[in-house]
Amino acid sequence: MDLPMKVVTADITTLKVDAIVNAANESLLGGGGVDGAIHRAAGPGLLEECRALGGCPTGKVRVTGGHDLPARWVIHTVGPVWKGGDAGEAELLASCYRRSVGVARELGAGSMAFPAISTGVYGYPPEDAARVAVTTVAGMLKDDPRPEVIFCCFSEESAANHRAAMEG
Repeated sequence: MDLPMKVVTADITTLKVDAIVNAANESLLGGGGVDGAIHRAAGPGLLEECRALGGCPTGKVRVTGGHDLPARWVIHTVGPVWKGGDAGEAELLASCYRRSVGVARELGAGSMAFPAISTGVYGYPPEDAARVAVTTVAGMLKDDPRPEVIFCCFSEESAANHRAAMEG
């Protein structure tokens, strides 16, 4: 695939991109994993702005400013909890990626970074999640190559899953 996508192993809170995606919970009030890291790095203004949003349903997105992050915006999305694969998880996860790219385009973002949504405490099998992520984003970028998308993985294992999905 010759699309504006790449995989990096890094801390998403340090990336100099226009928008980062937060794998949030429905409350949007912070949590563990990448969500907690983004809230800590962004500072108290992010929590204040999130409180005013009133939450976010699974598969949808909400946008806030980046506050103390290098990114201008944070696109919050709530991935599905893995329930075995027969509860619409793949479609909900794809919706997270589709809607996030769509919002980034509306914002005029030239670059954005995704974490591996739902693969932490939500238990989505990482290889399957990487396939959904890459396939969904690639499908969107075929027609319109904006924005540049970075799959920002916390571990080398996650990065390998995303690279394999890009090659497959």
